[in-house]
Amino acid sequence: MEMTATMPAAVVPRGAGGRAVWVMWLRQMKRFSRSRTRIFASIAQPLLFLLAFGFGFGAVFRQAGQGDYIQFLAPGIIAMSIMFTAVFSGMEVIWDRQFGFLKETLVAPVPRTGIMLGRTLGGATVAVLQGLLVLVITLVVGFRPDNWALVPVAVLAMALIAVMFTAFGTAMAVRLRDMQGFQLIINFLVMPIFFLSGALFPLSGLPDVMSWIVAVNPLTYGIDAVRGLLIGTSHYSLWLDFAVMLVVAGGLVAIGAALFRKIEA
Repeated sequence: MEMTATMPAAVVPRGAGGRAVWVMWLRQMKRFSRSRTRIFASIAQPLLFLLAFGFGFGAVFRQAGQGDYIQFLAPGIIAMSIMFTAVFSGMEVIWDRQFGFLKETLVAPVPRTGIMLGRTLGGATVAVLQGLLVLVITLVVGFRPDNWALVPVAVLAMALIAVMFTAFGTAMAVRLRDMQGFQLIINFLVMPIFFLSGALFPLSGLPDVMSWIVAVNPLTYGIDAVRGLLIGTSHYSLWLDFAVMLVVAGGLVAIGAALFRKIEA
């Protein structure tokens, strides 16, 4: 009597999810370290905003009794750098799809959630590193944190901003196949998010409609937390800032993971 045995189509080894997270994170780090042009290009826009707005509107800001505009602006520019780097990291999903690397990772015996988490954590780490580079640039321009002991906590807030928008960019990239379309849609979304976040202006005294728009913008709470920790000036409480970022980051990661499980190469 002939005995036959069937094997499952894909067997996921124990611990494969954690290894997938590590490998995808490490890949992002290696790509970042090997691309010096990308590093310098990504700090050009924050530097332009910092110089143009910081020195261009500094006198107006002081005349209005608001103090040093560079001190106020620097946390917003740091958060802007993190957001743009994080959200555009999703473009790598489309890039990998076009060149076949995504298909290779999807057929590997590892959970797709691990692949998505590794990509998200890698993109977020790169975004935080970019934010730290911009922080160094702001120090050269004249920015000074009020309490250096709170800078590590500010880095934690920067990490939450990075996770939020890396997950957002990845979720968008999963649904799109065209790189140009991704860039157009992301620019259409992130520019209003940035300009309506309080990065460039104080949140007090805004019209009611503007106050509501700013209040539903998750970047608002990230910038408010970074600003409060670096210069001691915040519109909301730090507990509220971190609570909103944690909830939004968790929700976007969950959405991104759900979409990535259904992705087709």
